[in-house]
Amino acid sequence: MTDLSTTAPAFVEMAHRIVWATVATVEPDGQPRTRILHPIWEWDGDSLVGWIATGPDTPKARHLDNESRISLTYWDPTQDVCTAECQTAWLDAPDDKQTAWDRFAEAPEPVGYDPSIIPGWDTPESAGFGVLELHPTRLRVFPGSLLSKGEGDLLAWRREAE
Repeated sequence: MTDLSTTAPAFVEMAHRIVWATVATVEPDGQPRTRILHPIWEWDGDSLVGWIATGPDTPKARHLDNESRISLTYWDPTQDVCTAECQTAWLDAPDDKQTAWDRFAEAPEPVGYDPSIIPGWDTPESAGFGVLELHPTRLRVFPGSLLSKGEGDLLAWRREAE
């Protein structure tokens, strides 16, 4: 295992380069479901937090009402892969939703985008706009493009039990 200060920056770099993640949730009957989403991450030197702009009235939201943990994986054709297992929480406060909206709108491409391009997301106050906050409990960064050349390192981190 590596420490978070080594793993998190490598995770963010790879995730923001790949951009789209396969995200798994679990239905109330235990059936897993996946979809492709566009998280954005921030490493402040101490903690890693992610956000997903998404609809609060979706099958995904109903799954999260039952089980708030998700697993997400980024992959690209060079075999670079990074994975995060996360605890999630919905941000409902107007200030939090505005901050998340601005975070996406002001981030550089390809991870940044104007949320208003999504139908029903005219403003951060739109009923269809929701923000899911991600708190990783496990990270894995597999730089397959380097490891296949005998370079680079597999990085893995797990939050200690509380």
